[in-house]
Amino acid sequence: MAKAIWNGVVLADSDQCEVVEGNYYFPPDSINSQYFQPSNTNTVCGWKGTASYYTVVVDGQTNPDAAWYYPDPKPRAENIKGYIAFWRGVKVEA
Repeated sequence: MAKAIWNGVVLADSDQCEVVEGNYYFPPDSINSQYFQPSNTNTVCGWKGTASYYTVVVDGQTNPDAAWYYPDPKPRAENIKGYIAFWRGVKVEA
């Protein structure tokens, strides 16, 4: 079971994560959506495609673009379509 934690709150937990390049990607139904706000940020990975981001908000504290996902990945990354990964201080325990 993997858990993503920030500010003492579990943002996501699942035993169905996909690990890609050392990052745990959590299934969309495993996140606690009340802590996620859509962001306008996008980045591009050469083999995964265009990533979209979420800003994480816990108890009034904001962590901009702390979560990302690939809504329409390239074929080689189809296994993480819609799955959410974390950075910027979000601790993933596995």
